[in-house]
This record gives sequence, C-alpha cells and structure tokens, in this order.
Amino acid sequence: MQNSHRFFQNTACQYFPCHAGADPAAFNCLFCFCPLYFLENCGGKHALRHGVKDCTACLRPHRPDGYDEILARLREEAAIRRQAAKAEREPTEKS
Repeated sequence: MQNSHRFFQNTACQYFPCHAGADPAAFNCLFCFCPLYFLENCGGKHALRHGVKDCTACLRPHRPDGYDEILARLREEAAIRRQAAKAEREPTEKS
C-alpha cells in the first residue's frame, strides 16, 4: 500500500515521523494536516492550549487504517450538515 491513495510516507520530511511514539514503518503522512481539525468533536486525542487545538498526542490520521476512519467521519459530518440544511429549508408545521 506504500504511496497509494490511502497511504503515503514522506520519509525525507525533516519532521518524519512528526508524532512521538509513532511507528515509522506504519506512519501515514497522507493527512499531514488532519481534515477533522476544525471539528470540535473530531474523535481524536487532542487538547486545547490557549484556545488552539493541539493534536500532537493524536495518531488517528497517521495509522494505516486512518484513511478509512477519517473518510467515514467526514461522510458522517457531511450527512449531519445536509440534514441540518434540509431542516432549515423546510417550512415548519403549525399545530
């Protein structure tokens, strides 16, 4: 799966692997910047430091199975937002 659409490594990066304790052989760089970063409830291990999300303890997007997890969460979030938008467009029923 090396350097496929689901897994990519940039071993030449000066920060590789960028998370302490990560297994370099299985470290996925595909989501170097996590697409779930802007979600308050992203499902990953993060901390707020001075109002900024610190994801240094999170390996979720960097695990080999992270691709499927991230895409599933993005699909879930898209469905929630589509449903909310649909509800806003529909007229409310009066009793």
